[in-house]
Amino acid sequence: MSDIPNCPKCQSEYTYEDRGIWICPECAHEWSVGAETGANEEEKVVKDANGNVLQDGDTVTVIKDLKVKGSSLVVKVGTKVKNIRLVEGDHDIDCKIDGFGAMKLKSEFVKKA
Repeated sequence: MSDIPNCPKCQSEYTYEDRGIWICPECAHEWSVGAETGANEEEKVVKDANGNVLQDGDTVTVIKDLKVKGSSLVVKVGTKVKNIRLVEGDHDIDCKIDGFGAMKLKSEFVKKA
């Protein structure tokens, strides 16, 4: 029982874990498993194909022909994408490409311009 943390809000010892989240039945406070140490709350660093760190608002260039799912269109090598937004998930770049519209890209297929 020593590995079960007390509630950070009310210090209750009757906490339990449910699908990766700790729950306090007394005050109904919920927190993630790594939240008590603060180590898992750091921002995820997104890097391009060359290892450069990407940030919101950067301009990137596509380094490989990318097929557009559900269409016969292809985003060609060398296409510049301006003003990217970083998001969580498998496709970690959200952007708009001229002639294609809104898209999600993987950072491994772009390089910082």
